[in-house]
Amino acid sequence: MAVRYGRGNKYHAKKDYRKANGETVKFDSRKEARRYDELRLLERAHQISDLQRQVKFVLIPAQRDPKGKLIERQCYYVADFTYKDSSGRLVVEDTKSEATRTPVYVVKRKLMLWVHGIRVREV
Repeated sequence: MAVRYGRGNKYHAKKDYRKANGETVKFDSRKEARRYDELRLLERAHQISDLQRQVKFVLIPAQRDPKGKLIERQCYYVADFTYKDSSGRLVVEDTKSEATRTPVYVVKRKLMLWVHGIRVREV
């Protein structure tokens, strides 16, 4: 049996770091970092606007008892990127490979459409 030292990503994604607006930005994968570079170019060319990373969308709010004690935590989806396209519509993007389309991700993607009316664009 092979011994594994340290923790690696279970999908073998490599972390990537990029400079953006004078600070170092950490990405979960090289694919996500490359997509960020592409989106920044599109933003500079005024084809998209309001580019943001790691935007949280609440899918199911936290559940509390009458005294305010937490019974169930909220369920949420964190988008890799959000931006407005040239017509002003909000676009929510997630950089995915086939291996990372887990059943939990699929349910959250469906809830995004049901709760927020937003279809997640997979890149």
